Amino acid sequence: MTDPILKASTSGWIAEHREKYLANGAEGHMWDSAPLGGPGLLPTLLLTTIGRKSGEARIMPLIYGETADGGYIVIASKGGAPKHPAWYLNLLAQAEVEVQVSDDKFSAQARVASGEERAALWVQQEKLYPPYNDYQKNAGDREIPVIVLDRV
Repeated sequence: MTDPILKASTSGWIAEHREKYLANGAEGHMWDSAPLGGPGLLPTLLLTTIGRKSGEARIMPLIYGETADGGYIVIASKGGAPKHPAWYLNLLAQAEVEVQVSDDKFSAQARVASGEERAALWVQQEKLYPPYNDYQKNAGDREIPVIVLDRV
C-alpha cells in the first residue's frame, strides 16, 4: 500500500508547500488548509530533522501553536495513520532539530509532552485545527504525540 503522506511530501501538496516556504518564509508561513477540508489559513513552521537511517536532513512543514513560554507545539498526526510519521521517529532518535517560523530560523530541542501538559496542548491545537480529533479516532490504538519545540 502506498503511504499518501509520503507521496504528498515528495511530489504533492506537502512538497509544494515546503518549496514555497523555503523560497520565501513570509509567504510560506500561512497555509490554506481549506482545499483539504481544513478551516482555512493556518500558521506553519518548517521542522528539519536528521533521518535516523539516512543521516540526511529532512524538512517537513507542520501546523503549529505556541506555548505560554515561547515554545512551539506540533502534532505528529500523520493524518490519523496507524503509524507515527517519519519526522517524529527521527526526532526521537535525535531531539536537536532546526526550525523555521516565517523568516526566523533557529535550533530547538524537541520533547514529547505527556500527562496534563499533553492534554492541555492537545485541546489548544484541536481548537486551531479541529481535524486532529478525527485523526486521533482514525489512529486506532496509537496515541498521537504532541511535541514541544523549545528554542536553544
